[in-house]
Amino acid sequence: MLNRVAVLSDIHGVLPALEAALAEPDVAAADLIVLTGDIAAGPQPVEVLDLLADLGDRVCWVRGNADRELVEARAGRASPIEVSNWAAGQLRDDHVARLAALPLTVTLEVAGLGRVLFCHATPRDDEEVVLVDTRVTRWAEVLAGVPAEVGIVVCGHTHMPFTRLVDRRLVVNPGSIGMPYGGPGAFWALLGPGVQLRRTPFDVDAACARVAAESGFPDAAEWADEYLRSRHSDTEALTVFAPRDGR
Repeated sequence: MLNRVAVLSDIHGVLPALEAALAEPDVAAADLIVLTGDIAAGPQPVEVLDLLADLGDRVCWVRGNADRELVEARAGRASPIEVSNWAAGQLRDDHVARLAALPLTVTLEVAGLGRVLFCHATPRDDEEVVLVDTRVTRWAEVLAGVPAEVGIVVCGHTHMPFTRLVDRRLVVNPGSIGMPYGGPGAFWALLGPGVQLRRTPFDVDAACARVAAESGFPDAAEWADEYLRSRHSDTEALTVFAPRDGR
């Protein structure tokens, strides 16, 4: 039984944002840190993976679509995302092996919450889209295979934090550490005995400068300016994602 679990999702290879979240007292004191996918596909993949690996068994890793795509890119199946292809080329063999072995879901017992299932996009797929305003019938379809004793499902993927009830089951999205939509900062969640959505502010100007200086990605400065400054609003993101939600 875990008393406190910190959930960090969609880090996307942004070291300054990850460091800011890890420095949070509630993250440092958590019994476990769960990563709900899309960990390394970004401008600082090696640095992010090495920092997390150094935390050892304090971290539980779950696979995201971008993690899978890094492994596929290393095997010769290029990603449509430029930074992912670049990041794949930076990884060592041990990084690739770790990402290739990640599970689609992990279920843990958390004090005050019972059985909690962690995934990236949905429990059955690492890239399908569900949103805060997804219709209940689609949520029911997406969650149909989840055991009845699981009362909470934690997902990531869409980079926007929310909590909502779906037929007596709570769905939680912590938002994104490295590519937030809707405002800058590192977004995460703290579980046990309740559910808290949290945001860690950091010096975005300094982070953008650091990514531009330290990353070998040719477009690192532009990438950091777009995503660390959260140029995309949640309204824009919801509009773009809506067709993938069947609307």
